[in-house]
Amino acid sequence: MEADATRVVASGVRFQRLVAANRRTDIMMASIGILVLMVASALLASVLVDLILTGWPRLINPDFYTNFPSRKPEQAGIISAMVGTALVMLVTAVVSVPLAVAAGIYLEEYAPKNWLSDIIDINVSNLAGVPSIIYGLLALGLFVYGFGLGETILTAGLVLALLILPVIIVATREAIRSIPRDLREAAYGLGADKWQTVSHYVLPAARPGILTGTIVGLARAIGEAAPVITIGALTFIAFLPPPPVQSTPPFVNFDWLTSPFTVMPIQLFNWVSRPQAEFHINAAATGVVLMVMTLAMNGLAIYIRYQLRKHQRS
Repeated sequence: MEADATRVVASGVRFQRLVAANRRTDIMMASIGILVLMVASALLASVLVDLILTGWPRLINPDFYTNFPSRKPEQAGIISAMVGTALVMLVTAVVSVPLAVAAGIYLEEYAPKNWLSDIIDINVSNLAGVPSIIYGLLALGLFVYGFGLGETILTAGLVLALLILPVIIVATREAIRSIPRDLREAAYGLGADKWQTVSHYVLPAARPGILTGTIVGLARAIGEAAPVITIGALTFIAFLPPPPVQSTPPFVNFDWLTSPFTVMPIQLFNWVSRPQAEFHINAAATGVVLMVMTLAMNGLAIYIRYQLRKHQRS
């Protein structure tokens, strides 16, 4: 009896030591994570502050946002780069989001679980880490020379759509995978078929994760310069593409898809490569605007996710 009691006490002591050791490990790993986060945030903040201080004279000048690029740095602006970025991102979103979400739904809900699905999973995950310049070379050979689309907004939107397709597919699959199996079984129990279950129950529950992954993917695409440089984007453009919407019937204009373009990362690269210090001020101001746009998109993703999850809990 005493031996049994001794073993129970010893076992309890070992359990307490194990719990204490695991607690120390958790605290150590959490501390390391917080330290890494603080260092990364401090580096980002220092870069942003340096850019703001350098580009402040241009940031507070309204002409900087309404003027075209110029050989005179004090008269140069980013209107063509901002409009080009907006139109390219419009094409990217229209092409990538439906395809990626549909692919994620198929792979997670409909695709049979066999060796072919495993190969597709591996390839999708690997494509998410492929350098962006590879997509630019692919677009140069396929869209520019193969299909004859030229160095246009449509080509740029397509190459950036290819770039973020794997990111959105992975985010869609992870969001769908996080939905409990009980929700599907409850829908089947009510008489719903496969598509009704996916469209009416699974997708609404996975929508916060899908939207977050989509906006994060678009935020990555907005700052990419290598693919659009590869397909021949202009570094100096002093005109705007035709507007997508017009006042005369049919009110929608698609001529802008075949227009030459530039985007903000290329405009920034062009000014940084100039020897004059005044152009470097313009480049710093452009970098601030680009970072603000990227942070705004990431902030929008966080806000949308919070609101949708709050709505689901209520």
